[in-house]
Order: sequence, then C-alpha cells, then structure tokens
Amino acid sequence: MSQLSPKPYRIEFSDEMLRDLRERLSRTRWPEVPPQEPWATGTSIAYMRDLVDYWRDRFDWRAQQTLLNRFQQFKVPVGGIDLHFIHEQGKGPNPMPLLLSHGWPGSIVEFQKIIPMLTDPKRFGGDASDAFTVVAPSLPGYTLSFTPGQPRFGCVEIAEVFASLMTDVLGYSRFAAQGGDWGGQITSRLGYAFADRVIGIHVNLLVRRDPPQLQDPAPEEQIFLNELNHFLKEDTATSGFRAQNQRHSHLA
Repeated sequence: MSQLSPKPYRIEFSDEMLRDLRERLSRTRWPEVPPQEPWATGTSIAYMRDLVDYWRDRFDWRAQQTLLNRFQQFKVPVGGIDLHFIHEQGKGPNPMPLLLSHGWPGSIVEFQKIIPMLTDPKRFGGDASDAFTVVAPSLPGYTLSFTPGQPRFGCVEIAEVFASLMTDVLGYSRFAAQGGDWGGQITSRLGYAFADRVIGIHVNLLVRRDPPQLQDPAPEEQIFLNELNHFLKEDTATSGFRAQNQRHSHLA
C-alpha cells in the first residue's frame, strides 16, 4: 500500500458560487440569429437560450450535490495533482475491483445510475457474486481533478496515474477497466501498458488514428469508406480529436 492516504471529499456548492454562476448566465451576450434554418450553422440560438435559462432558473444544484454525495469520494496527491475519485465497495463474496473512466465532455456524473448496479447487483435482481468494487476518477484536468497551473495529461499519462491509483494507493494488484470516448482510449492504454495488473478491459469506443487505406476496395468496402469519411468530416470534432490522438494515444 502507498504511504499516501486518500482524504474524504464532499462536493459543496457555496451560495456565492451559485449566485455568481447565475449572474454570469444572465449576462450572456447572444449572437444574431443567422437567416437560415435552426442548426444549419451550429447550435440553435433559441435552443441555447432555453438551456441557459434552465441552468440559471430551474436546474436544482442542491439536489445534484446530494445525489453525488451519496458516493464515497476522495482526493489523493498522485502524478503531481490532487486526483478526485469515487470509491464504492462491492457487496458480495469477492467483488472485482473495476476502474471506470469517463470521456469528454463528461464527468463521474455519468456513472450515477450504474455504480449501484455494479456494486450491489443483488438489489437489482442479479447475483451478489457478480459484484464489483468501483473506482471512478475524475480525469486529470477535468472538474474535480483540476487546479489552475497543474500538469497537463494525455491518455498515456492518465493511464499511468490511474494504474498508480489502483495499485500503489488503493492496493489492488489486479483490476478490470472500462471506458468510453477518451476513457476508451485510456482503458485501451491500461490494457496494453499494464497487462500484468489488468484482468480485462471493456470499451464502448474504438478509435483509429486515420481511416483505413484500402487498395482497390470492393464495392461494399467503398460504401463503408464513404460513410466513415462523411462521419469523420461532418459528425465529429475529428480534426482536433485526431490531432490529440496522434500525440497521446500511442498504444503500440
């Protein structure tokens, strides 16, 4: 076990913080609506106005704070930062340690529903022998694992920090890992670089650096390539994503 002892952490939204947020939302300067159909050149202004009004007037921050604080949360100095993470013990005869990695733009909020199902499957009609002990960190540089001026991390560095958290800090010599989006790339890196510790991985996003280059593709392959190129060009923030991927996601 590490000499580092995680310190309990609770999410607390101060009245001053929420008041400042509402004031800044009220001062939003809206651009002119373009003379085109909504969503033709970006986000619909009407939709975004309604969303900002919801954040300012109707979103219940205190309720969300209470929901998140149901989980055991901690911070620990690892990798040169104060890493925030959820650590929920499984309820079963031999819970498997499971590391959950969120993506971008995302947070541990995404895991609110699934964590109780993983840690206490019997309560949801499952078998207690399938229980997991869940560790869900906030990615370095994201929300609760961020302070101004701290070191920047790519997928390789995040995987190293997460492996250290699981083994050096929490004492899990073997663990499973799951992730999607950036978390999928981090999880893939964990499986590659820490195969001696990782029992297995599950990802719900696989990423290539570039579309495959096929010589004389069959008609079905050409259809696939056309659809893939359209997806990368029109349906993702692909240029920045691929640039980041080339710099940081060296899986081999």
